[in-house]
Formats: sequence, structure tokens, C-alpha cells
Amino acid sequence: MEQAKQVYQKIINMLDNRGWKYERHDEDLVIASGVTGEDLPIAFIFAVKPQNHLVQFLSKLPVTMPEEKRIDGAIAACAASNHLIDGSFDYDVMNGSIVFRLTSSYLNSDISEDLLEYMLMVSAATIDEYNDKFLMLAKGMITIQKFLEE
Repeated sequence: MEQAKQVYQKIINMLDNRGWKYERHDEDLVIASGVTGEDLPIAFIFAVKPQNHLVQFLSKLPVTMPEEKRIDGAIAACAASNHLIDGSFDYDVMNGSIVFRLTSSYLNSDISEDLLEYMLMVSAATIDEYNDKFLMLAKGMITIQKFLEE
């Protein structure tokens, strides 16, 4: 638990050093924040998981696939994840929600503020790149074929 608290404090330090505003949930080792991408908001949390020795960046996209688009949403989430170097899109086919997740282990290692900033910046850039595409797919503005081509 001590190492988890140290990682949690490093996240706080990283955000403070970069002037980010955030909400602390010390009892759960969770930090909530957000940023606006080119057009859609990006809400996110950093969660430290002591039982697994993990730090996670999680962001629920502001897009929900309607029931008639749920299979297209699953295909799109898998295709998008397949092109990523870090992170993945988790998709719930039952409710159409999409979450971006990037995880790093701190077991027997020292996570730096630079790694935490990398997690934040890569995640924000990835979400910003894909959230419009997921939104257009959900609203029928593009087909799954167009999503896959882009």
C-alpha cells in the first residue's frame, strides 16, 4: 500500500507541476480531471490499484452507441485498438459505452512523473483523434466501412 500511495502522490505532483486542476479522492487513490480536445471534452481519472500494482488512466468517451449501431461500435473499438501502440478502447456491447484505458505496472519499479505525463498526453491525443469518429459513427454520419478506411 505504501508504494501505491507514493504513485498516487506522484500523479498529484505531476498535475500540480503542470498547472492542472483536478479532484482528489484520497480514500480510493483516484484523481479526476479533464480537458477539452479540439471539440469534445475529455473527462478522465487516474486510478492507483494497490491490489494489482497498477496505475490506470481511464476516460469514458462522451459517445454512446445506439442499439442499432452496437455491432458497428464493437467493430470500430476493436479496429481502433488494433492501431494503437499504447492503450485500448474498451467497449460494452450491452450499453454502447466506450472507455479508453492505458495501464502501467509499478510492481518492483519506480514510476516517474514523466511516465505519468506520457500516459496523460498520449491518452488525450488518442481520445481526441478517435472521439469524433466514434460520434459520427453513432449518429450515422459515417458508415463502419468509412470508419475503418480512416
